[in-house]
Amino acid sequence: MFSLAHLSDLHLGPLPAGAARKHFRLKRAVGAVNWRLNRHRLHSVAVARAIAADIVDAAPDHVALTGDIVNVAAHAEFGAAGRWLAAFGEASWISFVPGNHDTYVRVDWRHGLSHLAAYMQGDMRVALTEVSAQIETPFPYVRLRRNAALIGISTAVPQPLHRACGLAGKTQLDSLAFLLGDLRERGFARIVMLHHPPLPGLAKPRKALIDAPQLKEVLETQGAELVLHGHNHEPMVNKLKSRFGTVSIVGVPSASSAQAAHHPAAAWNLYRIQRLGGRWVIEVTSRGFDPLTRQVGTRAEFALSS
Repeated sequence: MFSLAHLSDLHLGPLPAGAARKHFRLKRAVGAVNWRLNRHRLHSVAVARAIAADIVDAAPDHVALTGDIVNVAAHAEFGAAGRWLAAFGEASWISFVPGNHDTYVRVDWRHGLSHLAAYMQGDMRVALTEVSAQIETPFPYVRLRRNAALIGISTAVPQPLHRACGLAGKTQLDSLAFLLGDLRERGFARIVMLHHPPLPGLAKPRKALIDAPQLKEVLETQGAELVLHGHNHEPMVNKLKSRFGTVSIVGVPSASSAQAAHHPAAAWNLYRIQRLGGRWVIEVTSRGFDPLTRQVGTRAEFALSS
C-alpha cells in the first residue's frame, strides 16, 4: 500500500511589507489591497500549521501540494514559502506544482519560484518538457515512489487583471499522453497533480483551465488512477470514463481556510492506494479543521476504484 497526503491553496500570509509598492505591478497592487481588506481574514497561517502538523502525524509515504502557496507573487513571499516548506518536510517527501497565485504577475525565476525548485524536480527522465521565464524546472516531471508514479503538470501562467485561468499547453499534454501510457504498461498507479480543475465546466470561465477539453481527451484516451487539484477551495470528487477504467478526479479546500463562511474550513485528504484483484483501489480519508474546537479531525471516508 502507498499512502499519499494531498493539500492545496495555502495562501501563506501575512503579505510582506511593501508588497504592493516594491517591483510595482498593477495586478499585484490590487491583489495586495484585496488581501488587506478581505482575504487576510479567510486564510490563517496558524490553520495551515495545524493542517501540516496533522499530515506529519499521519506519516504518509508522500505529500502532494497542488499550488497557490503565495498570494500576489511578491518577491519576499517566495523566500518565506520556501522556509515554510522546509519546516514542513524534505523535498523528496513533498511534490509541488504551482498555481495561478504563484505566477500572479510575471516574476523572474531567480526572484520567485526558484525558492521551491527542489520540490518540483522529478527522478525519471522525461523526453518532452517545457520551461519558462517564471518556471525553469522542466514540466511535466515524474517522481516514482514504490508502486506509484506522481506526474506534476504546471498550469500556472501569468494572467491579466481579474483573471485566474490556467494553461497546460500542447507540450505538456503531449508528454502527459506518452507518460500515462508508458507508466500504465510498467504497472504504476498514475497520479496526476495540477492546480486547476482538469475538466471543462468545473471552474468559472475566468478561472478555468483554458485547455481542459484537450486534457480531458488525454485522460479519456490514456487513463489515470487519480488526478489531484485545488483552485476552487472546495472538496470535489468527479469521475471520468477512460479506455482503461475510471479516472477519479479529486479537489480539496484551501489548507489555510480559517472559516466556513463562503468556502469550507481547511482540509486535506489521505489516499491509501493498493492493487487488489487486478484493480487499483483507493481508500480516502478527508481530515478537516474545526473552527470551533481549533482541532483537525476526520470529516469523511470513502473509496475510489479504477
